Amino acid sequence: MATLTTDDRTTDDHTAVSAIRQQPADRRSVLGLLVLLVATFMTALDFFIVNVAIPSMQVDLHAGTAAIQWVVAGFGLALATGLITAGRLGDMFGRRRIFAVGLGLFTLTSVACGIAPTAWMLVVSRVLQGLSAALMGPQVLSIIQTDYAGKAQARAFSMYGLTMGIGAVFGQLIGGLLIKADFFGLDWRTCFLINVPIGAVTLLLVPRALTESRAPKRPRLDVTGVILSTVAVVALVLPLIQGREEGWPLWTWLCLALSALLFAEFAVHQHRLGRRGGDPLLNTALFRERTFTIGALAQLVFWIGQASFFLVLALYLQQGRGLDALGSGLVFTAIGAGYMITSTTAHHLAARLGRHTISVGALGMVLGLGLLWEASHSIGTIGGLGWLVPGLFFDGLGMGMVIAPLTTTVLRGVTPQLVGSASGAVATIQQIGGALGVALIGIIFYDAVGSGLPESFPHAFGLGLAFLMVVETALAALVLLLPRKAAAAG
Repeated sequence: MATLTTDDRTTDDHTAVSAIRQQPADRRSVLGLLVLLVATFMTALDFFIVNVAIPSMQVDLHAGTAAIQWVVAGFGLALATGLITAGRLGDMFGRRRIFAVGLGLFTLTSVACGIAPTAWMLVVSRVLQGLSAALMGPQVLSIIQTDYAGKAQARAFSMYGLTMGIGAVFGQLIGGLLIKADFFGLDWRTCFLINVPIGAVTLLLVPRALTESRAPKRPRLDVTGVILSTVAVVALVLPLIQGREEGWPLWTWLCLALSALLFAEFAVHQHRLGRRGGDPLLNTALFRERTFTIGALAQLVFWIGQASFFLVLALYLQQGRGLDALGSGLVFTAIGAGYMITSTTAHHLAARLGRHTISVGALGMVLGLGLLWEASHSIGTIGGLGWLVPGLFFDGLGMGMVIAPLTTTVLRGVTPQLVGSASGAVATIQQIGGALGVALIGIIFYDAVGSGLPESFPHAFGLGLAFLMVVETALAALVLLLPRKAAAAG
């Protein structure tokens, strides 16, 4: 029988979880959710905020193009490779403990990023920061899944989705404000150092706010699975990140082929280990459930659209329309306004509409993208960038109806023994989807931009939006394969 530790006391797993679930609104559970959301916000923010700081970094550190690319890519690659293993570590050693370790390391590596004297020291610090974030990510989902139930869990996932979206949508604006303020002459370094006081205070609250939990049957670490999954994810994500920039040389295609073989071998190994009664890193029993399988595929499709949309929108605004980082960030607030309206009420919508909440959200995004397409091609004749606002607003409304209900759907019904494995898989799928989307839209967008003249950007942006409309339409159709009540709030 697994145990839950509350401060220095240890109690029965099911008894303690039952007590938490019977009092979902008490002070401890509210504080615990706040701690989880702060960590989620820091991770999401750091993924996006760095794009704003790139020009200043390049000048200050005398950095070449390759080093700057790895400042961005190193974080994402390290994050993607560590998530599945981190989910299992939480099952083994305690989710609160691994979350605290990740948060502490994330805070320290943020210091290292903020004081990095050279570009390559910054790259190393960013990789370590990504690994630290990977330790936290699955624990957040696992703790919400195990410590909350019913309406409290639905609200928790809704707040989780809201927090992820705020970090992504407002990352550019926050970064632009920090750089513009130039606190103590630190310029871009404040984008990392801002994490330090926030992380330190949050870390102090962890023992008081979170209850310890681990899998009912303490599993062992599948070392072979760790190696196979890590190398497979690297072989997939690395060429997706670097391929377009380098013109898709032979090594990128060899890596992609190798990743397919490694993922196949990983799946076979996990299945065999499970049949022998072992502890696979990713239990293949998860994929026997239609809700998890279709939900995971829907996660992949959704995140293919998310990261790629933010990329082409930022490029269109800054290079095509001449806005600076702060001006571009202000335009992004239109998405944030729509997103905050629906993400805060997504659990109520899911209780009424079930799986159709996600489909309606996806179609809302299609509508928003269509309005953006029309506006971007008409701005020269009808006025300024304000014509983008309706499309951005509707896209934000749709986003808010997708993120939290989709995450809830994938994890619904997962047993305590498999929740860490499932959370790690979901978080990994999100990262892979983002990398795949950026690679695909990069091919479409940059080929259309050509020499990079400002007048070529509306056409390139329009092609990117057309691709994204197809992606979101596919998401709306895919969700219809879910069981009818899959996305209903508890």
